[in-house]
Amino acid sequence: LHRDFACLLYTYIKNKPSEERIYQIIREAVDIEKEYLTEALPVDLIGINCKLMCQYIEYVADHLLTELHCAKIYHSDNPFDFMERISIEAKTNFFEKRVSEYQKAGVLSSEEGKSFNLDSDF
Repeated sequence: LHRDFACLLYTYIKNKPSEERIYQIIREAVDIEKEYLTEALPVDLIGINCKLMCQYIEYVADHLLTELHCAKIYHSDNPFDFMERISIEAKTNFFEKRVSEYQKAGVLSSEEGKSFNLDSDF
């Protein structure tokens, strides 16, 4: 959900990075994720292994690229159907109930600072 919000905000940025820069960032992030994964998950688990996880990382990267209005790089399919179901359930529940976790932390308790602008320089 936070990634989706970031992609929505991206549409309002006036001075967007070039597609080349976006691809560079995504490729670098995918490489880092894959390197970390091979060290964090050195053995196969039931239904999950390094090859499938690397494919999932590529799938997520492609999905992010399409959200940023860029062409896919990897063209990988989602090897984990259950991840789609988890994502859909979480979004459904988010809109069905009031999000109280933020209020518990005091994030929404004050009237001050409730303005939003995109004046920051990136």
